[in-house]
Amino acid sequence: MTMLTRRAAIGATTALLAAAPRGVFAQGASAPEVRKATLGYIALTDAAPLIIAKEKGFFTKHGMPDVDVAKQASWGATRDNLVLGGASGGIDGAHLLTPMAYLIHTGRIVQNNQPVPMALLARLNTNGQAISVAEKHKALGARLDAGPLRRALNSDSKVAMTFRGGTHDLWIRYWLAAAGIDPERDVQTIVVPPPQMVANMRVGTMDAFCVGEPWNGQLVNQRLGYTALTTGEFWKDHPEKCLALRASFVQQNPRATEALTAAVIEAARWCDEAANKEEMCTILGRRAWLNVPVPDILPRVRGEVDYGDGRRVTNPDIAMKFWRDHASYPFRSHDLWFLTEDIRWGVFPEGTDTNALVAQVNREDIWRAAAERAGVRAAETPRGTSRGRETFFDGKVFDPENPAAYLNSLAIKKMTGA
Repeated sequence: MTMLTRRAAIGATTALLAAAPRGVFAQGASAPEVRKATLGYIALTDAAPLIIAKEKGFFTKHGMPDVDVAKQASWGATRDNLVLGGASGGIDGAHLLTPMAYLIHTGRIVQNNQPVPMALLARLNTNGQAISVAEKHKALGARLDAGPLRRALNSDSKVAMTFRGGTHDLWIRYWLAAAGIDPERDVQTIVVPPPQMVANMRVGTMDAFCVGEPWNGQLVNQRLGYTALTTGEFWKDHPEKCLALRASFVQQNPRATEALTAAVIEAARWCDEAANKEEMCTILGRRAWLNVPVPDILPRVRGEVDYGDGRRVTNPDIAMKFWRDHASYPFRSHDLWFLTEDIRWGVFPEGTDTNALVAQVNREDIWRAAAERAGVRAAETPRGTSRGRETFFDGKVFDPENPAAYLNSLAIKKMTGA
């Protein structure tokens, strides 16, 4: 697809999204248009708001008792089922890596580059991911600084993430590049589905990986490697997964969309109550959901991190958050960072109108209406759509008012022309 054709296609989706009513869902007394939607999830702790909304009856409470939360084998399978759509045997929405909503919306990861308009409705969590390193490299002592790994890595070394251009890809690339290791030239980056990370490390072919929990905790418990850093140390309260729906579902079912979002907001609040953590992890661990022992999930949910290299900390502030500190609200400034990083690594071309894309995809207006429907007090919702300047572990600063300055400050990057 040429850029001109792509721009025309993206422009056409704007009209579709504009047709969806904005700011009227708080009237929400009327019932959802449908009782069912199919939502995909990957076996990760941060799928908890969807799983808990199903298990604890929040979808039913909001008039959608027939919501199906369906396990997906990989992020690629999630994409394919979103493209197919719920009406054709796929899914209507998903627990999704935030950048994927934009990559599907623009057609960049879709067959024949055909855009599938998307709507991002809520953030599902902040924090709660990690970068893990193979046991064979433990003595080198790489932590926040990946520099010690330079002695062990070469162009045949494999570092894994979960999807090209997704959050884990961006975290591990940033971490390597901050230490002067070019992820494009100095190592091989490979894609491995989250539930397969530990098994792949066991066979000894990988040097490091970035993934969400519970797989980093499980790696340590099986003594196959150690946690170099948690992503809450990388960037405090960073955004991670989102709830995203096909824009066609939003357009056709605005009240159902608000009801789904309200149910997920209520579930996120439930998940962040300390008294509920053990029950949440017991539910997640069941065979029907993550199929993981509770001890692989619960400690890190509580902020109790055994790094596997002698370090142990208890710090709930770097643990996964579902509601606290505005974790559920989809700040537009955070989406802008993801797009900027994907430009940095050539996933989106230079010249991409990132502000226009965020305006098309990010539906924080629906989140606000759904929060009101869920009984959230106005004082608990952010006043604006930006969280402002963000500072990373290496001192770099992202100012959403000037993404170009941030890009210019980064020494290692791979940018492609429009």
